Formats: sequence, structure tokens, C-alpha cells
Amino acid sequence: MAQIKVPTLGESVTEATVAQWLKKEGDVVAADEPIVELETDKVTLEVNAPSAGVLVSIGVKSGETVGVGAILGEIANDAGAKPAAPAAAASAPAPAATPAAPAKAEEQKLSPAVQKITADNNINPASVEGTGKDGRITKGDVINHIETARAPNAVTSAVQAAPRAIGPREERVKMTRLRQRIAQRLKEAQNNAAMLTTFNEVDMTAVMELRNLYKDQFEKKHGVKLGFMSFFVKAAVNALKELPAVNAEISGDEIIYKNYYDIGVAVSTPQGLVVPVVRDCEEKSMATIESEIGALGLRARDGKITLEEMTGGTFTITNGGVFGSLMSTPILNPPQSGILGMHKIQQRPMVMPDGSIKARPMMYLALSYDHRIIDGREAVTFLVRIKDALEDPQRLLLDI
Repeated sequence: MAQIKVPTLGESVTEATVAQWLKKEGDVVAADEPIVELETDKVTLEVNAPSAGVLVSIGVKSGETVGVGAILGEIANDAGAKPAAPAAAASAPAPAATPAAPAKAEEQKLSPAVQKITADNNINPASVEGTGKDGRITKGDVINHIETARAPNAVTSAVQAAPRAIGPREERVKMTRLRQRIAQRLKEAQNNAAMLTTFNEVDMTAVMELRNLYKDQFEKKHGVKLGFMSFFVKAAVNALKELPAVNAEISGDEIIYKNYYDIGVAVSTPQGLVVPVVRDCEEKSMATIESEIGALGLRARDGKITLEEMTGGTFTITNGGVFGSLMSTPILNPPQSGILGMHKIQQRPMVMPDGSIKARPMMYLALSYDHRIIDGREAVTFLVRIKDALEDPQRLLLDI
């Protein structure tokens, strides 16, 4: 018998919520096959079967909270699992025609867990509809039967996690652990930092022309599309080098200056906003940055991102423009001291140096920063450096 246990969840994470079981009691599973999903306040992760066999017991229901090392269920290995034995016993002729014999045969079809829960709750197994293999009754079937029968008084974590009607026009849904953590961190950022936002705008003409000119050659050579994010990452790294306070953080009564540039890129997922980190951006080409952003974003949306891939960033970039946002004030990603907000590119009439008026593809930029260590002059200068680099992209190639 192999136990399915909650694995180590990462630094500072001690518990998780059972999101959903991917298998039912009675199902045959292969070694290392995903069997249950856990949700922490940072990521969703799959727990794999420790060995091949039959899932004979699910000990923790969806919606319940578990700690590291907790037993989620049990798997009977191939040698110990005998799913066909009860059927054979039932089809064999009874040794004596007594009322007790058929009843004993019915008990043999039930797992020990099912026998216990039906006995404890005085439930006739014949009244429970089985959903397991060959129609067998699982522990989950009995629990569902109990909850259905006692619906007005049932209060379980699984029920609380599901939508709950509270009126003809409303419903109450329990927040996921990830959403709870996002809410907590955003409020902490507002409470703990002297947060301020400054704005500027950038003419995206040069970047768009450069991208259109080389995007096909870029994709053919590097196998990845040339997007806008790599331009912004490179521009941010150059500006951070000049203004190190924007790349720093406060620790107690000290300021920690970072001589490396790990840029977090905010990604929207069905579970909420997550921020995977592209490491050492000062050493990477635009092609490598685009490739890593694409891979991290895909894993984040698929729920495959790891804790290590979301920790340790020094600065964050978020792009509300993909959703049509024209202007916003992004919230800091603690313990970082700065976050750059990109927005929608929109044609606007601009007065040119010669006095003429032309329609130009403009984007508003926003820098939210911790005023405790970043002065207004530094914040404004940072955005000006971003603007200068994007309006003259050759600066990025020459590192000036």
C-alpha cells in the first residue's frame, strides 16, 4: 500500500487546498501519473501517483486544507490490488442458502472505508449510487449521498468552496487560496510602502517600424516572434543601471541594492495574476528574453509555473494594454520598489518639432514606486530614460 502525501510546497508555504481529484476511488493509476491537484497561495501543482496500482482511498475532499506531509489517499500496488476478487466471490455459488450469505457477499464488494462510513451513518449501501469501476460504491459516493440527504444542515469545506445561492440575484463563492494571497499582498503593498505613481508617454513609431522591418527574419532565425516586451525589458535594464534605487529594496533600516536585473513579467491566468521572473536580463539577448517570456507565460496559464520561477525578481513590468487599458496606476510587487505599467497603443494627434500635427502611435507609461527610497527626480528620470530608449531603439543596441 502506497500513501499519497502532500509534497514540499516551497519556501514559506506550509499548507495547500485540494483543488480537485483527477482520479476516483477504484481507478487504476500508473506510476507518476497526475492524481490530484493542490492549490497554494502562489501556484497550482499536481501530485503524482507514487506507484502503479488502484486508488483505494481518498482521504481528503476537494476544498479541504492540508499541510505538508499530510496523507491525501492510498494506492494498492499491483500485487496487493485485487479488484476482480469481489466480483468472483459474488458470482460463485453460495455454500449455504442462508440469508446471511448474500449479505456477506455485498459487504465484500465495499472497501473498508465505505463499510465504515456507511455503518457509522446507518446507511444502506443499496441506496447509494456507485460511480467507481464496475459500478462500485466509493467513499465519495457515500459522502455525496450524505450531503444530499442533509443538504439544509451540511456545512463542509467542499460545499463552502462551491457557488452558494444567497438570494435570487446573488451567489457566494469562496475565494481560492491564490486569490486570497493576491488580495493580501496587494493590501500589504499599500499599507507598507509610501507608494506614488508618475506618468509619461512614448511615441512607439520607431519600435513598431523596427519590429515590422525585422520580425520575419527574427522569427526565422530565433524561432520566436519579436514582441514589444523585450524592448521594454531592455530599456528598463538600461534605466535601472543608471538609477539603482529603482532596482533596490528596503530591509529593516537598510537598503539592499541589486547588481543584477531579474525582471518580473506579470501574466494574467484563469487563477489570477502571477509574476514569473526572467533572470539576468542584462546578459540576455532580445531573442532569449522573448523566448523565456513566452515559455513562462504558457506555463503560468497552464498552472505549471513553479515557485522558484516566481521568486527573487528585482523589478516588474505589467502590460494592461493587452486588455485595452489606456492608463492605470500599477501596485508594487513587494519587496520590490518599482513597477512599470505599459498601456494600449493608440493613435493620437501630436505636435511635431516643426510645428506640424501628425497622428502618432502613443502609449502612456506609468511608474509606481516606493517614495521611501526613490525620490521624485529619480522616478521621473527613469521614465524619461525608458521613453528615450524606445523612441530611438538604436540606443538599446548600443547600450546607451
